[in-house]
Amino acid sequence: MGDKRLGNRLMQLGGSFFAMPADNIPQACATDAAAKAAYRFFDNDQVSMNAILSPHFETTEQRLRAQEVVLVVQDTTSLNYTSHPETIGLGPINTQGDKSIGLLLHDTMAFTPEGTPLGLLDVQCWARNEDEAGKRHERHGKPIEGKESFKWLKSYLAVSAIQARCPNTKLIVMADREADDDELFAEHLQTRKSAELLIRAERSRNRNVADDEEHIQRLWPFMDALKPAGVVEVAAPPRPDRTLRTARLEVRFAPVTLKTPHRKPGLPDVPLYAVHAKEIDAPAGIEPLEWMLLTTLATTSFEEAKAALAYYTKRWGIEIYHRVLKSGCRIEDRQLGTARRLENCLAIDMVVAWRIHHLTWLGRETPNVPCTVYFDDATWKALVGFMNQTPVVPAAPPTLRQAMIMVATLGGFLNRKSDGEPGTETLWRGLQRLDDITQAYIAFVLRPQHIPPAVSSNPGYG
Repeated sequence: MGDKRLGNRLMQLGGSFFAMPADNIPQACATDAAAKAAYRFFDNDQVSMNAILSPHFETTEQRLRAQEVVLVVQDTTSLNYTSHPETIGLGPINTQGDKSIGLLLHDTMAFTPEGTPLGLLDVQCWARNEDEAGKRHERHGKPIEGKESFKWLKSYLAVSAIQARCPNTKLIVMADREADDDELFAEHLQTRKSAELLIRAERSRNRNVADDEEHIQRLWPFMDALKPAGVVEVAAPPRPDRTLRTARLEVRFAPVTLKTPHRKPGLPDVPLYAVHAKEIDAPAGIEPLEWMLLTTLATTSFEEAKAALAYYTKRWGIEIYHRVLKSGCRIEDRQLGTARRLENCLAIDMVVAWRIHHLTWLGRETPNVPCTVYFDDATWKALVGFMNQTPVVPAAPPTLRQAMIMVATLGGFLNRKSDGEPGTETLWRGLQRLDDITQAYIAFVLRPQHIPPAVSSNPGYG
């Protein structure tokens, strides 16, 4: 940001927001002077969402270099600020005419194939123009750059640039049905060293495909006519209307050529693979799970089709991340007067939410590493001392999983056999309590011994 003081303020805010993710700015900053400094920071012309997030993008890229395969998920969520109508720069957030206003957030996050979030690679945030409402029928006459759907292509280009810099890591860009876009598939064909694509198809688009013998057919009837290659079991992602369950899917796959619609004569036909998975024996009253995936990944065997489906099941990780943003960091409760200030504040909240989400999965993927990979000395000692009700703590730190269980217990996790692993919600509640516990430990245990005070979190991480 061109000013060391702004960098220092950003680090302080990151630490404060991580320590108290659900609190408003005055509560998180603790003092009136610190809160006023935070508001000045968000209003500073040298501060922007991209400037705040750029170092995080860079460290995410460093993390993914250590992986052979990285799943890169794009998704869009709306941020509702209807309860703050005086905020300048907001716009309509849906097409239902209910007058809801806010911002649109399109983010791109990297995950390991096991589901651990490595961090953000691209973020776009904007307010819709109210004058454009009701003009959806005019979209076909616009170039892709003038459409909201350009968000998918813009992010894909950013990820492909990273792919060119990371030749030893395979990046697979995944997205739900909204990303079923002709320009996106064409870009893969035209860009050198582009990232792979794994996109769920939208049935209403009535796509035409050509088979190996150049017969042109509708995608769904063509795939339905194929003989099933086998059955797989996947964890069906939870939704508001259904719980997490194991679903048995009948799988079909085939190479196809995606035919360009007549209204887009400048785009090429794109060869790729289709993987169709449909649930059999779904529970009564539950709509069967069905995915039609279009992918540039070579899918010539049942094992490769199963791998593509396993990858796609990790897409719901970004929806969990959005829940952490909204429920854990309560970004929709921020009151900053203008959309630009909200975006600057949102950038910090996004890294904080990623840290919480990352901790949740890191404890599952590497449970036996020392907890010092995440917690500093003052924090883990305060945690162990509080849980054991003694200021005397062992010389060796607990494992990361042991520390996570303790933090989650502070947040309400009961640690029963039937409870499974701690989730993001109990962790973010526990982290809030842990910050107060750490401050008390520093004040009453460390400082009387003239030990320099430690910070309760590491705001530079990420």
